[in-house]
Amino acid sequence: MTTRSTTRGIILAAALAFFSFQTSIPAAAEDKLDALFPDPVVAKGKGFEIKRSALEDVYLNYKTEMAQRKQYLPDSARVEVQSNLLHHLILSKILAQKATAEETTRTREQVAKDLDDYRKSAPSEEVFQAELKASGSTLEQIKARSLEEQLGKVVLIRELVSSNAVSDEAIKKFYDGNPDRFVVPEQVRIAQILLATEDPATKTPLTDTQKKDKEKLAKDIKARADKGEDFAKLVKQYSDDAASTNRGGEYPPFARGMMAPQFEAIEAAAFTLKTNQISDPVETKFGYHILKLLEKIPPSTMELAKISPKIKDYLINEEIKRLLPAYQTKAEADYEVKTFAVDGPPVPLLPPSTTPATLPSPGQK
Repeated sequence: MTTRSTTRGIILAAALAFFSFQTSIPAAAEDKLDALFPDPVVAKGKGFEIKRSALEDVYLNYKTEMAQRKQYLPDSARVEVQSNLLHHLILSKILAQKATAEETTRTREQVAKDLDDYRKSAPSEEVFQAELKASGSTLEQIKARSLEEQLGKVVLIRELVSSNAVSDEAIKKFYDGNPDRFVVPEQVRIAQILLATEDPATKTPLTDTQKKDKEKLAKDIKARADKGEDFAKLVKQYSDDAASTNRGGEYPPFARGMMAPQFEAIEAAAFTLKTNQISDPVETKFGYHILKLLEKIPPSTMELAKISPKIKDYLINEEIKRLLPAYQTKAEADYEVKTFAVDGPPVPLLPPSTTPATLPSPGQK
């Protein structure tokens, strides 16, 4: 069960930059392959070049990520999107050359730590490997992409963000000037038992008879919980939700409107319960959910001390966004960047666009 603001995948969903790697194909064979499958250079500058396959890979990754968010790119947007992605690739190559040895070492260590932490946070190694497979990348590719992305930001912060822009005074001024952004609405904290109505291996729905059996079992479990049986033990005995079983079925707190659409029935039921009350079975496409309300958390305001790091990141991103277009234009001129059509002649790029930085949604801590 996921929420819109806490969806897993911090590292696996990141890093659109190109990953270049060496092959062991003999030179003569490479020449023949190049003749059959030409891979022309689409951009080059001092110390780097980018081939069409790199841009196509990044474009495919971008489309895949958009599709996972239920957003689809029309064919008419391809030229503009690829132009912006090529700007991104060019800047990544330039920033990698600008990075110091110390910055590279420190960032590589941070990437390794982040990935290790993510791996440990997965419910199991099997789940981690499944998510890795779904990303379409190898572990080494993800490391390389993440390194290039994070290293680029390190250099941009050094070159573009002044200390005054992210000082304690600037952070407090933003906090005081935007009180509505830091209001946390009422939240609930629940535990659940899931009786799945699809085959765990094939993801195919169970038969109607099997579903009726699951529904009857859900009602029986609800009755046993109402009589005082330990809910955590029932979770361990019956729940098909591998992500929460080891936590007694518990999930982080959430506010109204934070659940993904497929879990809206769970959200609605959770907010009708009283503390320690057990719900009737709630049906979703995944099965029957038996909920226990552990806590209702009244509305509050995020404390400055706790939200300060996120405000700092936001201000950093905003400053980079503001200064990046002019910086990139100058960097591409300094590195004598040229871009090419598929058949070779130089072509102009569309102006680069930037992605707005965001603060946490209400209720996200």
